[in-house]
Amino acid sequence: MIIDTHLHVVDPRALDYPWLAGVPALNQAWPYASYELEARRAGFSQTLHMEVDVAAERIEDESHYVKTLADRPGSLISGAIASCRPEEPGFEAYLERQLQNSFIKGFRRVLHVMPDELSEQPLFRDNIKRMSGSGLTFDLCVLPHQLPQAMALADLAPDVTFIMDHCGVPDIKGDARQPWHDNVAELAKRANVMAKISGVVAYADPDSWIAETLRPWVEHTISSFSWDRVVWGSDWPVCTLGGGLLPWVAATHAVLEGVSPDEKTKLLSGNAKRIWKLEAAA
Repeated sequence: MIIDTHLHVVDPRALDYPWLAGVPALNQAWPYASYELEARRAGFSQTLHMEVDVAAERIEDESHYVKTLADRPGSLISGAIASCRPEEPGFEAYLERQLQNSFIKGFRRVLHVMPDELSEQPLFRDNIKRMSGSGLTFDLCVLPHQLPQAMALADLAPDVTFIMDHCGVPDIKGDARQPWHDNVAELAKRANVMAKISGVVAYADPDSWIAETLRPWVEHTISSFSWDRVVWGSDWPVCTLGGGLLPWVAATHAVLEGVSPDEKTKLLSGNAKRIWKLEAAA
């Protein structure tokens, strides 16, 4: 069974997603029901919802909305990684509110579409340090050249668990091995950083990738971080840009052919259970 640590639900009737206007292929509703059918076919047992960079004033509305999906009988959703704005003075109060909500398992501030210096601002860094002792994780969605900024954040708060999304967002289609290769290995030296093997099909050529195309990128990430520090994610619906959920699941199993059952379990479910303290699905 698989725990998917990276689901995005998009409901334009309920929330506002300004960035989608610039991505026509994704600019539509992506309801939980459509995901759930494919997820169950693939053998998923649980799912964490990942924030979808809604309009800033709707961040807490998104968390409330996702909780309604989780409360439906038989829902796969076990928790949420919420959006946040560490660069703003209101973060401290926001953090305190989320600490009262056990459904929130961590935070993410999308950085790969933002200026590099955003995460270097003193207030941003002070607020990341405020997460120390909270038990909440922080997802790092950064481009390969931004991985040094990710390293700096991890060093600032050594008792916060950081999650590098999407194998570090490599340019697989362009076969750009550097600086991705070396920066991933350097980031992995931080014991408080985990890696998410998620949605890399979106970075490959949608018309020609096969499992072997993805193998070197996935294997380098896993070998850098070790089997105890990797989790798996679909990145649905972004993965549809590279073929969809089921092809990504099939490619994952192909790349994992030959690894031990214990290693496979750690990646696909065991580490996620430990990191986010997920209870078994009912």
